[in-house]
Amino acid sequence: MTDTSPKRPRGTMPAPAPTDTAKTYWDGFHQSVRTPADWVARPNPLLVDEVSGLQAGTALDLGCGAGGDAIWLAQNGWRVTAVDVSAAVLAKAATAAARAGVGDRIDWQEHDLTRSLPAGTFGLVTAQYLHSPIAGAAEREAVFASAATTVAPGGTFLVISHVGFPTWLSEQPPDYLTDQLVPNSVILDWVRATPGTWTVDVDKVVTRDSTGPAGETGTADDAVLRIRRLH
Repeated sequence: MTDTSPKRPRGTMPAPAPTDTAKTYWDGFHQSVRTPADWVARPNPLLVDEVSGLQAGTALDLGCGAGGDAIWLAQNGWRVTAVDVSAAVLAKAATAAARAGVGDRIDWQEHDLTRSLPAGTFGLVTAQYLHSPIAGAAEREAVFASAATTVAPGGTFLVISHVGFPTWLSEQPPDYLTDQLVPNSVILDWVRATPGTWTVDVDKVVTRDSTGPAGETGTADDAVLRIRRLH
């Protein structure tokens, strides 16, 4: 039988199987990642740059993954609700948070963001690299629109996303990956960030260093969008 599934360049996310749901895809992805027992995920430096000047309060971390951002936020005075669809990665993140001494400051919750979000509103809502080959554009739009409703008046919505592939990537990525790259202007439309309700504090593209799975070096472009709800 000929394998007609999309081929992925080395170092990128795998293609979803026809039977995959968001939960099965991300559980499988995270279960395949082997890490040392004492490993703790590091925060995104771009998040650190953008959040360091904000007054700590309540934070919602969407698609928290291994918990690097949530742990850093908790260490810096925030009370965090951290959400992911993968129970496998939430368990790893909770263990890392306990080891870091901030387990009591983070509420880990399992949600498929296309179906549910934590209750309440938050002073900071953050979505770091919320890319998923299991979700189409309409589903992603719905997720960002719903996420925006969880930002409290005066609160901040911080979105950091890939807008280009690393320069060390030599193969053309398949459509299921390229479809995930959208500029901040599209996210602003998804969020319905109308003037008078929201103000844009940061809208930029940052070129950062990037290292491939075999030690390849290069750069990659990330978009940073930080908006504030006025009322």
